[in-house]
Amino acid sequence: MSGVDATARRWLRCYRPRPTATVRLVCFPHASGSAPFYRGWAAELPDGIELLAVQYPGRLDRIGEPPVTSMDVLADMIAEVLAPRRDLPLALFGHSMGAAVAYEVARRLERRHEGPLSHLFVSGRPAPRHHRPGSKHLGPDDDLWAELRRLNGTDPAALDNAQLRAALLPTLRADYRLIESYRPVEGEPLATPISALVGDVDTEAAVDEVAAWASYTRAAFDLTVFDGDHFYLVPHRTKVLAGVIRSLGGP
Repeated sequence: MSGVDATARRWLRCYRPRPTATVRLVCFPHASGSAPFYRGWAAELPDGIELLAVQYPGRLDRIGEPPVTSMDVLADMIAEVLAPRRDLPLALFGHSMGAAVAYEVARRLERRHEGPLSHLFVSGRPAPRHHRPGSKHLGPDDDLWAELRRLNGTDPAALDNAQLRAALLPTLRADYRLIESYRPVEGEPLATPISALVGDVDTEAAVDEVAAWASYTRAAFDLTVFDGDHFYLVPHRTKVLAGVIRSLGGP
């Protein structure tokens, strides 16, 4: 499997190997999300871009592993897995919680290799200085499950499935604990270019909070605002991917 060896297969999913790729796009899911969220993206990318989707512990084929509840631990683990993948330029794309994870991984990879990544895409996530700690992970199951319905990123029929709820709730709670207990450290801006994306009616990330990512890079920055809510990128997938391809030097 191109770009993924045996030691990385637990963490990375390559749905469409691109042997002639000139850049790898590593995608990070949202809270309760999993690698297949990005499966459809792989087929729409040109041959020059190979997509690797991160599979966090505690879901799907990793359901038997305990979820990670510390941002520092998770970012350290993923950075270690991605370091050998830098034989090609790496770009990172993260949505919601995944954007925070991608940013922390980018910081670690820059420090380790003393050089920028190809690009960092942060979607549906306020800049670190606007991060809001929370306590939803301490609340009742019903309230936590209601968050999935409110955010409009999960099939309503799936939300009514009792078996799915039982399987997913521990992972959902762990993910909320991770992001709500996250305490970003203000450091040097990245050398990596950043593109920020957000829906204009996203209740989790106001446009001005997302625009503040501009101060987290000393390279290029751009902001794209879409019509839509927190999961604007589902109906606007084609436009999102077109922007990603342009940023990575594609047509």
